[in-house]
Amino acid sequence: MRFSPLVERIAGERVDAWNIHFAAQQAAARGEDVIILSVGDPEFATPAPIIERAVAALRDGDTHYSPVDGRADLRAAIARRHAAATGLDMDADNVIVVAGAQNGLFSAALCLCQAGDEVLVPEPMYLTYEASIRASGAELVPVPVKPADGFHLDLAALEAAVTPRSRAIFLATPCNPTGAALRPDELAAVAALARRHDLWVVADEVYAGLSFEAPHHSIAALPGMAERTLTLGSLSKSHAMAGWRLGWAAGPRPLIQHMGTLALCMLYGIPGFIQQAALLALQDYDAFVEPVRALYQRRRDLAHSLLSGVDGLQCPLPEAGMFLLLDVRGCGLEAGDFAWKLFETTGVSVLDAAAFGPTAAGFIRLGLVVDDERLAEACRRIARFAGQLRAAAPRQKESA
Repeated sequence: MRFSPLVERIAGERVDAWNIHFAAQQAAARGEDVIILSVGDPEFATPAPIIERAVAALRDGDTHYSPVDGRADLRAAIARRHAAATGLDMDADNVIVVAGAQNGLFSAALCLCQAGDEVLVPEPMYLTYEASIRASGAELVPVPVKPADGFHLDLAALEAAVTPRSRAIFLATPCNPTGAALRPDELAAVAALARRHDLWVVADEVYAGLSFEAPHHSIAALPGMAERTLTLGSLSKSHAMAGWRLGWAAGPRPLIQHMGTLALCMLYGIPGFIQQAALLALQDYDAFVEPVRALYQRRRDLAHSLLSGVDGLQCPLPEAGMFLLLDVRGCGLEAGDFAWKLFETTGVSVLDAAAFGPTAAGFIRLGLVVDDERLAEACRRIARFAGQLRAAAPRQKESA
């Protein structure tokens, strides 16, 4: 049988990285003692009032088609949220509701890019960036960042990557997997570059509500950027609504209309009861988000305190988000082997961070997605495993 080569563009090693997570899920289903830190889905449920709003909507019969681009009241609430964060004059026509920010990323790539274009993306990057961009026919141009710089953007490298074929910069801040959040001066430099070379910026701000010590800043707020920036947002992380699959894109109306045409054949509307729940989540945004942000900051500090002093490990402190990158190069194993042997030996599942790009080779990514007690236990298991590797290293050298 013959299949379209389109799907082949989005397969590969980045997709294969999830195999360890699937193995951990199967082990958990068998009742084994596993601690799953390999995905960004917390153990706690969506806040009860949001769930109850969806249940009530279902009971009231909200089970019919909804507008392709999202209901006007929800889009208006998103626009108000975005306007408050950026100072921009926005309304519902500047917003489209999508099935999670990942769908927004995919739609943005298809609507902005075509074969022959180049898209600049700081690397490490989220796993599906490459797939989304390649699906459009464009070429992804990775711009490596340096662990020694806290995974912050190398502005000179970004400038050097621009060519006449450059079409857009896809920028995640705060970033998954690194937890780096770009500072105002870095965003200003990216904005100047985009204006100078007439580039689009797709700003992935899914983790904006989970910034820790410093407030989040949006590049769309900078001069001359509103007309060339598409901002992606979501409730998945900030409200523990990963399974609800609701996100949005906010930007210039012509682009939003273009994305609506694509949504007509891809989604045909997000379920109404989910939109009602999302509307409640946005109407009392801070009350829902602040406890979640504080929880992840506490878990970050807990994991960092247990892992940062372990011989053979280096543990950078993330500035935002729900993940922690751990440098395991001092343990004598490639990160992929470290992750699999860790799982097989201790039952803790993590991801080989090299899946996010070559810059993260030698790192593993662990999610702060279990309760404090289980997270501490996972960190202790990781520390013991690292210690065992370090203790075995001299014997291995002698036998060699």
